[in-house]
Amino acid sequence: MTVLPISDHLLIFRGDRAEKQLRLLKKALAADDIIPYLGPGLLRQSSAAPPVPDGPEAVAAALNIRATAPSRIRSNMWSVAQFIEQRRHRRTVQAWMAEIFAPYAPSTVLHACLATLPLSLIIDSWYDGTMRAALIANARTDVVEIQGVTRANENRDIWTKSYDLSGKELRHSPAPKTVLYTPHGSVRPAANFLVSDADYVEVLTEIDIQTPIPDIVKKRRANRGFLFLGCRFDDQMLRIFARQIIKRSNGPRFAVIDAATMTKNERRFCAECGISLIDLPIGEVAAALVNPAEP
Repeated sequence: MTVLPISDHLLIFRGDRAEKQLRLLKKALAADDIIPYLGPGLLRQSSAAPPVPDGPEAVAAALNIRATAPSRIRSNMWSVAQFIEQRRHRRTVQAWMAEIFAPYAPSTVLHACLATLPLSLIIDSWYDGTMRAALIANARTDVVEIQGVTRANENRDIWTKSYDLSGKELRHSPAPKTVLYTPHGSVRPAANFLVSDADYVEVLTEIDIQTPIPDIVKKRRANRGFLFLGCRFDDQMLRIFARQIIKRSNGPRFAVIDAATMTKNERRFCAECGISLIDLPIGEVAAALVNPAEP
């Protein structure tokens, strides 16, 4: 059996049916009908040992090298960052995060492929800036990146900042062909990071009514679906952001995840959000999306 519906109504595509679905998703990406939502799991596609952390626990470990947190929170990125912020300073957290993510992670073939497509919206949920680098390498001049920012450093009532690919901050940006939305911030060009518990307090207070999400993102998601690549939903913070970003989008939703390793909360989240799973290795999926076999 290649399609497995389970008791919580989660639909899983495997084998031939997964490959057929990938061919349809390849066409949907080319037609700008679906939005790629990228996560840190993609970093392992370009390197067995990525030069930057490839998940929240890896960030927590890197921060613990610089300041050891209590054992009860040691593996929780958000709590470790908050521990450092309280005992050092917010500037220390930002400086250390910039240091941790300073190395350039190589772009994957999937990043390079996405950079060539006329996509209205790309979501990059990690701090490494690899998608941005792929767009720059493709000489794109029609892209604006919108980054989530901490309000700890701001006197203005803002949630995001916008940049062109040269790194110039845009106060009043035109509507570009492609919006690269990095809701948690990014190391480049200005080391904006949402990472500590304090960073998220106001965001989580407002996100249910969508205030922190840019209007252009709300508009461009309305009639499109989502494809999660390199993402997991095994932490409540990740689930909250994903749920609110895909909220009020009308297209189909898919995620590439190893179904055997999913937690109960991940399964419940995907079922509630109508996210179908493609249970294939991410490398195989990337190859199919870049150069799929003929039907």
